Amino acid sequence: MANLVAADEMFFKNYEPKMKNRFIMRMGDTGIPSFLINKVSRPNLECGEVVIDHINIIRKLKGKCKWADITMTLYDPIVPSGAQAVMQWVRTSHESVTGRDGYLDFYKKDLEIDVLGPVGDKIEKWSIKGAFVKTANFNDLAWSEGEAFTTIDLTLGVDYCVLEY
Repeated sequence: MANLVAADEMFFKNYEPKMKNRFIMRMGDTGIPSFLINKVSRPNLECGEVVIDHINIIRKLKGKCKWADITMTLYDPIVPSGAQAVMQWVRTSHESVTGRDGYLDFYKKDLEIDVLGPVGDKIEKWSIKGAFVKTANFNDLAWSEGEAFTTIDLTLGVDYCVLEY
C-alpha cells in the first residue's frame, strides 16, 4: 500500500534561515576580545570506520570520532593589539625566548560560539572544549594593498565540541 503524504507536508512552509554574519564567539580567558573575531568555522566531526572481514563478507562499524580543527580570522587593530592578544595565549603553551613549554591547564581553553537570530536572541550554542593554538599566521604586509586591514589567521586544535541548543 502506498504511503500518502499529508497536504501540509507537500507545500512550502515559512522558515527563517540562520545567517552567517550573526554570531558572537566568546574566547574565555584567552585575552582575545570577541569584537576582534571576523570569521570562524563551525565545528566539524569525522567518525572513522572499523572493517571486519568474515569469510566472503565485510561488515563496517563506526570507529573513533575526531573533531576537526577550528579555523578563525581575527582583525589586528592598533589598540587593543590582536597580535599581542594572540601571543599572550601562545606564550602560555610555549615561550619563544626561553624555550619553556607550559602545562595544558594553562593553554587549553573552553570557548563558545553563539549563533544569533534576527533580533539578537541566541538560537544555537556551541561549547568548544580544550582549545589550543596550533598555528598562528600573522599574515603579510604590503605597500600595494592600499587601505586593506591586517588580519591574523588561527588554527585551533580541540578536544571535543558540544551543541548545547
